[in-house]
Amino acid sequence: MDFARSDKAQDYHQRLTDFMVEHVFPAEHSYDQYRLEAGRDDHTVPPVVEELKKLARDRGLWNLFLPSESGLTNLEYSPLAELSGWSMELAPEALNCAAPDTGNMETLHLFATPEQSKQWLEPLLNGEIRSAFAMTEPAVASSDARNIETTMLRDGGDYVINGRKWWTSGANDPRCKILIVMGRTNPDAASHQQQSMILVPMDTPGVTVVRSLPVFGWQDQHGHAEVVFDNVRVPVSNLLGEEGGGFAIAQARLGPGRIHHCMRAIGVAERALALMVDRVNTRIAFGKPLAEQGVVQQQVALSRNEIDQARLLCEKAAWTIDKHGNKEARNQVAMIKAVAPQMACNVLDRAIQVHGAAGISDDFPLARLYGWHRAMRLFDGPDEVHMRTIARAELGKEKSALAAAVTS
Repeated sequence: MDFARSDKAQDYHQRLTDFMVEHVFPAEHSYDQYRLEAGRDDHTVPPVVEELKKLARDRGLWNLFLPSESGLTNLEYSPLAELSGWSMELAPEALNCAAPDTGNMETLHLFATPEQSKQWLEPLLNGEIRSAFAMTEPAVASSDARNIETTMLRDGGDYVINGRKWWTSGANDPRCKILIVMGRTNPDAASHQQQSMILVPMDTPGVTVVRSLPVFGWQDQHGHAEVVFDNVRVPVSNLLGEEGGGFAIAQARLGPGRIHHCMRAIGVAERALALMVDRVNTRIAFGKPLAEQGVVQQQVALSRNEIDQARLLCEKAAWTIDKHGNKEARNQVAMIKAVAPQMACNVLDRAIQVHGAAGISDDFPLARLYGWHRAMRLFDGPDEVHMRTIARAELGKEKSALAAAVTS
């Protein structure tokens, strides 16, 4: 198990670092100013995002998440995704590596027909459109996908879709042109074969975006939509994979997507720690810098420990995906998905504390980032689901020779 960076990965890392410093960080003010002036309910993209996308593509920093496009392994991509986490709202999209598009592109790459790929995957890979994933529902506990109530019933050459989704991230963005919708096609089948996934263009009659849900009062640019499907009719050719294969597709989609979120969360934590260190070195209280207070030093040390531990676990999960595939890596992915957002929240909370009242204002990005990473403990599977996966694996595995020796 070797996590050393290859020459190729090191080259990408240096070029992306330069891009972040020279272009992304200076663009943050323009991005924030546009959103402030447009208003909280505006979901148009600030022009600086498209400018950054062109710059990134010209530099070969594009679609880094997808091995078939970039030639990078998941392990090689991990530190690059971490770098993008230093500017959560700008860098991932600038590189065409932003959720939910990444998960949707992976899904289309794995399961789309050639016709579906040409219509939807190609423009997504080119950064021409955006997409959304409609799985979670307000009426049921959607962490158990078997609960999903949205129906997709066959009617001749079409499927007719009825249901209500929410937290459909990205659907409020005017550039969003396609939804991947999960629904029930056969309620009489085995529990894991009742659901399917289907492609639904945003402009299909009967698709209504009701609202965008805020995260701790903050409206993300792309929005988190509540969407109603009222007798939405799409052709059978829009089905992804086989009928009844929705659960399997969801697992294939969410594995890499989960680990990408975790990679970025480590970058967020690194930025929070950098802000914390700068603050405690320059802020004077009771006659000396905060950095000389023992309790503050402990908070800095704990943050460094937790970040580095999470990074190693994330790299192990990425390495396992590369070597053995998503299925074999499911326990490692569950571990890092439970660990990374909690770690980021811990570090952000400490950074907020040493910033005092400034830490909960918009003068620093800490409060907004805390809200997002607290939400991360819910999306793509809540902590409890991942902890159950880990526990079941531990409780069910065969005893090692050492364990057998000490428990006999």
